[in-house]
Amino acid sequence: MSETDFSKQPVETQTKGLGTLKAGALTGDIRAQGWNILREDVSLPVAVLLEERIEHNLSWMREFIQRYRLKLAPHGKTTMSPELYQLQMEYGAWGITLATAPQVNASFQHGVRKVIMANQLVGKGNMAMIAGLLREDPDFDFTCIVDSAENADALGHYFAGQQLKLRVMFEYGIAGGRTGIRTVQQETDVLAAVKRWPQSLALVGVELYEGVSNDEAVIRTFLRHVLARTEALAQAGEFAEPTVILTGAGSAWFDVVAEELTRENPHLDAQKRYTLDVILRSGCYVTHDVGAYQAALERMQTSNPVAREMNSSLQPALQVWAAVQSLPEPGRAIIALGKRDAGYDAGYPKAAGHFRPRSAMQAGYTTVVPAPEDWKVYAMMDQHAFMSIPENADLRVGDMLVFDICHPCLTFDKWRQLLLVNEQWDVTGAVKTWF
Repeated sequence: MSETDFSKQPVETQTKGLGTLKAGALTGDIRAQGWNILREDVSLPVAVLLEERIEHNLSWMREFIQRYRLKLAPHGKTTMSPELYQLQMEYGAWGITLATAPQVNASFQHGVRKVIMANQLVGKGNMAMIAGLLREDPDFDFTCIVDSAENADALGHYFAGQQLKLRVMFEYGIAGGRTGIRTVQQETDVLAAVKRWPQSLALVGVELYEGVSNDEAVIRTFLRHVLARTEALAQAGEFAEPTVILTGAGSAWFDVVAEELTRENPHLDAQKRYTLDVILRSGCYVTHDVGAYQAALERMQTSNPVAREMNSSLQPALQVWAAVQSLPEPGRAIIALGKRDAGYDAGYPKAAGHFRPRSAMQAGYTTVVPAPEDWKVYAMMDQHAFMSIPENADLRVGDMLVFDICHPCLTFDKWRQLLLVNEQWDVTGAVKTWF
């Protein structure tokens, strides 16, 4: 990824989650404002990224992949934030994974030049977008996946007409799951289709996604099957390049993928004439969460020897601050935080901290205190969250609450900008998103 000065980007001053800024302000101007979340310098709700935790998570994953001697192409759809991509690259990522042609285009425009599109490239408009990027920069390292002869033929025909060569990978999938080759006949058909277009298609590797299953035994069997097929195709000389890509891993099972795809195969011909490049694609590690990915990490630290030895864990680094808006009846608080502000598909936001700002009417807190465990969000509307509290809870209208998130992906895409904060809740900068 080419170095980009993100401080020169304009701030969208008419969106939520900012303090008062003049039109025309740049991202680099935000730090100079001297904002602090606890002083109420910023309009709530606001999404924040905790700088120290982000750096910790980046370091943790760098160590993990180094211990397994793997590469990392984190899934960029998690954040769609080029500033975070640049940080991930600085901490050892090989490239960025994306899911759609517009995502690839947005990332390309911000300097990303190594991309795995872990999805099928379907439709002339999407093909044209990728062809334009390949023509703009012949060194653009782009690969997408195929799982059908129909798609391979469509790609071969289109890119032949453009006089461009497209690098593709086979995708294998789990029965009953999402996309991917299921049978030997499908593999044979797709391989034949790729070979029909030697001037415009190059088979360079294999991709899989294991996260459609929650059964570890099923996942391990699937990974071993894909590894065996990759090795068989490589031994048969079916790949166009001597370095063969083998890539998998969402954010829940990346430890299992690392174990299985680096396992030595005792039946492999010692005279193999190719190199296997194993690339993980976990994206949510950069912010982690307190939901499914926290549960996955706890499993990992019990069962994975590398994770156990690292003596640390990923930390939740994405939070949303919101104000108590109403206490309409005993046992119920209404928070000015809704579906437009935080993901809720994998669980409601969890109150992590409570702060009472000083005002002429009441004494405030000097620091953020932990929120009681029995303060629980149980429903959300567009702009409101319903939180159950004990009838004698020490909570007032105007109090501030900070929430941890149970799924970072669907929280990021609700914000054009997220503020960076330090441990004192000073605002040190911002990152933009490009959903």
